[in-house]
Amino acid sequence: MDDSGPKTERGPLTDYDVVIIGAGPAGLSAGIYARRAGMSCIILEKGVPGGQVLTSPKIENYPGFPEIEGMKLMDVMAEHARMYVDIREGEEVTRLVRSGERFEFTTTNGRYSSRAVILATGSFHRKLDVEGEERLSGRGVSYCATCDGFFFKKKKVVVVGGGNTALTDALYLHSMGCEVSIAHRRDAFRADRHLQDSVADRSIAILWDTVVEEIVGENEVTAVKLRNVKTGAVDTKPVSGVFVAVGEVPSSQLAAELGVRMDPGGFVTVDMSFRTNVPNVYAAGDVAGGIRQIVAAVHGGAAAALSAFEDLAKPYYSRSGG
Repeated sequence: MDDSGPKTERGPLTDYDVVIIGAGPAGLSAGIYARRAGMSCIILEKGVPGGQVLTSPKIENYPGFPEIEGMKLMDVMAEHARMYVDIREGEEVTRLVRSGERFEFTTTNGRYSSRAVILATGSFHRKLDVEGEERLSGRGVSYCATCDGFFFKKKKVVVVGGGNTALTDALYLHSMGCEVSIAHRRDAFRADRHLQDSVADRSIAILWDTVVEEIVGENEVTAVKLRNVKTGAVDTKPVSGVFVAVGEVPSSQLAAELGVRMDPGGFVTVDMSFRTNVPNVYAAGDVAGGIRQIVAAVHGGAAAALSAFEDLAKPYYSRSGG
């Protein structure tokens, strides 16, 4: 009988040096570097390789590719990674525990064991949940100003939010030559004072006490319906882009189960080498916060894998708790 596939939940554990959870840019990069370092490794991905990049219609800031669709870029990355490491698609980790010096994983298809784990589980954008948002995503609705701002030069856009990300996005878009407005549901920003001062210095329009009711357009965004929460007045504002910056939600549940330290927003806390406070647990990509760019995720995945190799070859933890 061929038993080369995943074991059943009641069967024995399949052992690896490193198990990587998530097959976005960070996870794929980690897989390549882990295998090239000589470690046995597997990538577990609950969906398909690519992560949030799959939803990007066009990418122009990844070195080596002046212009490429997000899906195509991730196809190239996944094909490269498969030259080195097995990627198990559609296999979600449902349970992760530490057992002595090893980690044990239960997935929807099998059970695994490893000496180290790299969390590359990503994050997802908090959405407005208004009419038109889903349909026009990638067609004027964006969740990443640094990814898509270039396409809106000299055009009218609205940034939705009032935190650091929203104001940073507004400043970035303004520097790109966009005509920017900020819609914020409250009458004061939560962002740092220096960002508020920069917005004021550039005379960026602010729509206080305002929420988005609907994003308008057939094949692309043409306008946004806004409602003042105090007066109830509804206004339709012509825009070409809506940049949603109301927060990111990290996929850090598995990290929490291992006792990994996280910041108040739920993002995993790592050091410069992408180590967490838990020995032999590493995190890279969006789940670790920081700059949410493909190139940064690739760097993090590679660094996490090399840290794992170093630690498994010569354990670095002589202190408890990290």
